[in-house]
Amino acid sequence: DVQLQASGGGLVRPGGSLRVSCTASGFTFDEYAIGWFRQAPGKEREGVACISKSDGSIWYADSVKGRFTISSGNAKNTVYLQMNDLKPEDTAIYYCKAVESVTPISAAAAMISMTQLKLGSWGQGTQVTVSS
Repeated sequence: DVQLQASGGGLVRPGGSLRVSCTASGFTFDEYAIGWFRQAPGKEREGVACISKSDGSIWYADSVKGRFTISSGNAKNTVYLQMNDLKPEDTAIYYCKAVESVTPISAAAAMISMTQLKLGSWGQGTQVTVSS
């Protein structure tokens, strides 16, 4: 089973920056993607960003485009989410999720798999609070 560990959350002032990390292990296949999701109090969990290990493609939610950057780390199966110009509405628990495939999978296809088809494995979340 795929296991994921998220870390790096914290308290930051509006306009500040924060980087969260996700380390994954236990993949059966070489084709997979890792995504970040968030859930604010009283709201549904939503996709934030995703990166494909198959082809390097990246997907972002419109709400974070230009402010958040997802990247792969030097360590195997580590993915970062760099969050800049943070806003109070970014406050949420941030989760990482991974989905495997027997064939190459793009970030956009992975998001469909993880959100609409409910495929993939969840990691535990890390709290990000944006407040003055």
